[in-house]
Amino acid sequence: MKYKVAKRLDLHGVPCPMNFVKTKVALFGLECGDLLEVILDEGEAIINVPRSLKDEGHKIIKVEKLEETFRVIVEHG
Repeated sequence: MKYKVAKRLDLHGVPCPMNFVKTKVALFGLECGDLLEVILDEGEAIINVPRSLKDEGHKIIKVEKLEETFRVIVEHG
């Protein structure tokens, strides 16, 4: 399925917690219901960022494994 994302954010190589902070800043500029695509690394990033986003009221639409990273689609809550 193809998603119509309002914004894309490549955080490959960005360490925790800065990847979460940058994701929050990107979501701040979006409307409720808009989709944000975030590229995250394996390990702490893919574990912590989606969990923290859910805790703040956002919805994780999809998590997809790419070659060396993950693609996460987040709906602004």
